[in-house]
Amino acid sequence: QVQLRESGGGLVAAGGSLRLSCAASGRSVSSFVISWFRQAPGLEREFVAASGSVTRYADSVKGRFTISRDSAKTTVYLQMNSLKPEDTTVYYCAEALTAGSYMYSVEYDYWGQGTQVTVSS
Repeated sequence: QVQLRESGGGLVAAGGSLRLSCAASGRSVSSFVISWFRQAPGLEREFVAASGSVTRYADSVKGRFTISRDSAKTTVYLQMNSLKPEDTTVYYCAEALTAGSYMYSVEYDYWGQGTQVTVSS
């Protein structure tokens, strides 16, 4: 079983940058897709970006966010540039054990606890 832990959230002014980290422990995640989602209160979890056998981005973050992995394949990063107030929410990383579109939360088997990102206007 894998454990995922997010870090790197915080408060930033609009136009600024943050880098989120998703550290995996318990076993290797090199063979699996790790993605970032975000969820605002009262709304469904929204796909942000996927890394692994595929690299995908939500249209709302294309050109601003970049997903990557470290060389040891134990940490997945989300570099967020040109942040907007509407990017404010809790961000989660998740691992999918089986192939799919990777864009829906139901496709994922393990989740981290989330990290808060707040972008001030």
